[in-house]
Amino acid sequence: MRNEPVGILGGIGPMATVYFMQRIIAMTDASRDQDHVDMLVWNHASIPDRTAYLLGSSDENPGPVMAQDARELEQAGARFIAIPCNTARAFLDEVREGVDIEVLDIVGETVSAAQAAVPGLTTLGILATDGTLRSRIYHDTATQRGLTPVEPDDDVQKDVMAMIYDGVKAGMPVSRDRVDAAVAHLRAKGAQAIVLGCTELSVLRTDVGLDDADVVDSLDALAARTIELAGGRLR
Repeated sequence: MRNEPVGILGGIGPMATVYFMQRIIAMTDASRDQDHVDMLVWNHASIPDRTAYLLGSSDENPGPVMAQDARELEQAGARFIAIPCNTARAFLDEVREGVDIEVLDIVGETVSAAQAAVPGLTTLGILATDGTLRSRIYHDTATQRGLTPVEPDDDVQKDVMAMIYDGVKAGMPVSRDRVDAAVAHLRAKGAQAIVLGCTELSVLRTDVGLDDADVVDSLDALAARTIELAGGRLR
């Protein structure tokens, strides 16, 4: 049964939204146009920065803006909503309160994908923005699943933020060595699986060709659930 169109509340960031759409298309088992998922996309790049607000360096609250965007997607005909941004998960309750349709949880889907990728998983490494780490959305979900969360040391986290903001968001290249170093750091701290808990890191994963089985992509996890819920077939 088809459950479309999916409403994509995007722009946070813009490149990650385009990449999310590409992943939905690439991951759908389709032999013709009509087999693909119908999407309504609001690529709202001017939504206030989520990390800045969560860290207290900005008083511009993105929550009400995202809730209004969700209402507009619902009014336009969306049957459910996907938000391809991990840091935005901190505002999920506010978005859900503003609509009558389902809003997917990117963090829950990603942790489930990590558990499926590594049977018997007990420790989960988190590569994400400062805002996502501060909000503890991955920590809390992991703990609820009986997993021990592992985050980078401060010096490594500083480079993760630089890869996200000075690299992907700024349209600048990031070397594979920097990505590998962050992953290796979390493995050394005991992480059995590592989530790319920022959609810019998902873009970077493709850019550098990272395909390690224990590294789980949040955008792919969300894309898979989006396809299934929309009634499409996974490739």
